[in-house]
Amino acid sequence: MHAAENREGPRKRPFRKFKFRRYGMSRIGRLPITIPAGVTVEIADNNEVTVKGSKGTLVKSLPVEMEIKKDGETLTVSRPSDLKRMKSLHGLTRTLINNMIIGVSEGYTKVLEVNGVGYRAAKAGKKLTLSLGYSHPVEMEDPEGLETVLEGQNKITVSGIDKEKVGQYAAEIRDKRRPEPYKGKGIKYADEVIRRKVGKTGKK
Repeated sequence: MHAAENREGPRKRPFRKFKFRRYGMSRIGRLPITIPAGVTVEIADNNEVTVKGSKGTLVKSLPVEMEIKKDGETLTVSRPSDLKRMKSLHGLTRTLINNMIIGVSEGYTKVLEVNGVGYRAAKAGKKLTLSLGYSHPVEMEDPEGLETVLEGQNKITVSGIDKEKVGQYAAEIRDKRRPEPYKGKGIKYADEVIRRKVGKTGKK
């Protein structure tokens, strides 16, 4: 009886795993790139791209599988197939070219803050000196194509035309004394939010 009732009763809809469509790098790859005034782009054999602007020149060898076309002041990137790897390379290639154009026309910056009693930075020529509570100061030299500028003794701005190099050097500076989670002492990005931990308290 119960079995018959179960068969005749309303059926429960089976649980289905919904697949969310990802709009990733391949979608970015389809977007055309507008070349701003004052910027020139040259595409040589094997997809060696040279971008020149008011702030400098960048040259990168991009994936040869991609087809990069220049039509007037517009660049487009197309892929040979819809294979997963080709989709990834498609978006990556477009992003790298766009970053190069922004770099030579506007430049990139990363701002760091030095926090902590007695923690400070100093600059002499290309040498950045960090006092971070160690027994000796930490000295770093600006890599070629990059510059660090100090505002006071606690704010460091890393600037350059290559986005990847700017980010990498800023990360290297931060690694000299990462911010600790209790008082936030150390070097952090200006827009970084430190997740604070509550320190241990003694028994009353």
